[in-house]
Amino acid sequence: MFSILTKIFIKDRDNVSDPKVREAYGTLSGAYGIFLNVVLFIIKLIAGLISKSLAITADAMNNLSDAGASIVTVLGFKLAGKKPDRDHPFGHGRFEYIAGLFVSFLILMMGFELLKSSVLSIIHPEKVTGSLISIIILVVSILVKAYMYFFNHNVSKKINSPSMEATAKDSLSDTISTFVVLVSTIIYMLDVTTLPVDGIAGLLVSAFILKNGIESIQDTINPLLGQPPEKELVDEIEKTVMAHEIAEGIHDLIVHDYGPGRRMITLHIEVNGEKNIFDIHDEIDVIEVEIGQKFNCTATIHMDPIEVDSPEIKEISELIRSIAKDIYSDLTIHDLRIVPGVTHTNVVFDLVKPHECKISDNELSKIIFDKVLAAKKNYYCVIKVEPPFV
Repeated sequence: MFSILTKIFIKDRDNVSDPKVREAYGTLSGAYGIFLNVVLFIIKLIAGLISKSLAITADAMNNLSDAGASIVTVLGFKLAGKKPDRDHPFGHGRFEYIAGLFVSFLILMMGFELLKSSVLSIIHPEKVTGSLISIIILVVSILVKAYMYFFNHNVSKKINSPSMEATAKDSLSDTISTFVVLVSTIIYMLDVTTLPVDGIAGLLVSAFILKNGIESIQDTINPLLGQPPEKELVDEIEKTVMAHEIAEGIHDLIVHDYGPGRRMITLHIEVNGEKNIFDIHDEIDVIEVEIGQKFNCTATIHMDPIEVDSPEIKEISELIRSIAKDIYSDLTIHDLRIVPGVTHTNVVFDLVKPHECKISDNELSKIIFDKVLAAKKNYYCVIKVEPPFV
């Protein structure tokens, strides 16, 4: 059904790199979610009132909150689609993340309210009357929510949207929680226990809702705070750059995320310092354009000239890499150059220290300095320790 709607309402629907197409997907899926959640809310509320079931009524209210969340999602996509202006030169793409964060807090609020009601229901239980119509409504709800999970998940993959994936997880959580309500209703109808099953089921549902809310907050707040790019993207960028003959190496790759489809990529390319600087600069411009078009971003490349054919640099570089690897396997170096002097020779380079490495910057520098000096007399290391951004 949703696929049919995309054919009708989204022009050029396969061109998901186009911000307008992406916005259309978010708006359409949000509107579709509002419709389905409102329908589920109405039929579940009726079933909950008839059966006097707190769990069914709470599940209905959860669907109403989902409808409200879908409205926020639609607004988020609309605001995210605004063009850059004087006050926001990088665009408004992060509105999508903000909308997702707001939705996450709504989910948490609903979870806490249900938790409170469920505890009260266990302390002061009321008789629940199940019926065949209640069972049918709950089964239909499970099927609809499972369907909503699949179409939201597919949309999130298609347009690479964390907020849509959070919505998909919410639907999956609702599917499971409604199944719990269904089981509790059947238990009441069979009259096999005197336990306050309704309140217990409400507790389980609230646990699912709270878990989903916490996960949604993590999914939406991480890109707001800044997170490393996907490994596949990093590998593809490196592959694109290294396909050019002038590229001897790549480092300091940083992906700045200002919202889906609004990325800035900066990186350093090592080039042969003996070649014509104008020819190299021209090729760098070509690479910037290629990356910008291929990854739908703005690319800025810094050129680092190195001595490619120097036996001395090759020898000292291999020595330092070996020392670094023995200290911590994921330590890497770049931008190595030699500055000869009268009394000693400076070996200047950057050392990239993974976040997991607990050795202090000063200690790392001292270990490498001492080991290089022991192996190569009068060679002094000048080390800049930096964190990775990918």
